[in-house]
Amino acid sequence: MFNPSPLDYTVDFTMNGHPRDMLKKDRQLSLVQDDRHDSGLDSMKEEEYDQFVQELKDIRLQPKETCAPLQSSPCQPAPAWKQQVTEDGDTFLHLAIIHEEKALSLEIIHQTGCDKAFLNFQNKLGQTPLHLAMITDQPEIAEALLKAGCNPEIRDFRGNTPLHITCEQGSLRGVGVLTQYSPQHHLSSLLHFRNYSGHTCLHLASVQGYLAIVECLLSLGVDVDAKEPCNGRTALHLAVDLQNEELVSLLLKHGADANKVTYQGYSPYQLTWGRNNSVIQEQLKPFTTLDLQMLPESEDEDSCESESEFTEDELLYDDCVIGGRFVPC
Repeated sequence: MFNPSPLDYTVDFTMNGHPRDMLKKDRQLSLVQDDRHDSGLDSMKEEEYDQFVQELKDIRLQPKETCAPLQSSPCQPAPAWKQQVTEDGDTFLHLAIIHEEKALSLEIIHQTGCDKAFLNFQNKLGQTPLHLAMITDQPEIAEALLKAGCNPEIRDFRGNTPLHITCEQGSLRGVGVLTQYSPQHHLSSLLHFRNYSGHTCLHLASVQGYLAIVECLLSLGVDVDAKEPCNGRTALHLAVDLQNEELVSLLLKHGADANKVTYQGYSPYQLTWGRNNSVIQEQLKPFTTLDLQMLPESEDEDSCESESEFTEDELLYDDCVIGGRFVPC
């Protein structure tokens, strides 16, 4: 399908004349694409796709010599393949990653050299090639991108960094690549970044119950007590909501504060009331202060106590006035 010579790379996304459906690699693309949020194979109409394939067939990657010739300038314009952008904002590299053409993706990254602008180019969903490498679970491509100098802090249209995406998808390999090859100053920021919903990577991994990823993040120094913005729940609150005993144990082991309360004033222990899982309650009890073990009195109870002891029928009226005169009741 793709057999590049050392000096000349011909692009052919038609897979030697096979139908376009061959590119789907036996996946239910409509279902996957809802989760992937990339432009995907179905983002273009059939005739648009065929036209684009025809254009790509003529693009050739030239042998890489130095970084300098790859930089566009008035004297040295960018090569044609670097200027190709679809109406969805996808570059040649975006498309190669979406189509999971590993050899082609790696060669483009190699040829790109020092051009960070191309490596960090965002499509109309705000996705860089690194986002797409995480969405399509291609850690080898992610490693190559990071080694080439791409920026892992760039956010997509939902405020997700590539680390947010791979934590939510549960790719431990992806998390390993991002945390291993991201520069230290980037990594410390990534661990604390919140997406536009206010969730950290720890929140996303906890909600999905990915214990290995949670432990990896905790070992790297993520804030274990960070609160999500909707109700002010920490990962420990979320673990109780999910009734995940192992997650509760893991978070407590790494120093999660069992006395943190939500915006409504509830501790993780108080969220165990009314649930069938007594194991979690026993796990939390030694770490929770006595005042945060009992449920707070409800507002309804407080309001009832403040009401008069007389019912409406029992109240005595002595101030009825008719025509300016007091009338006994």
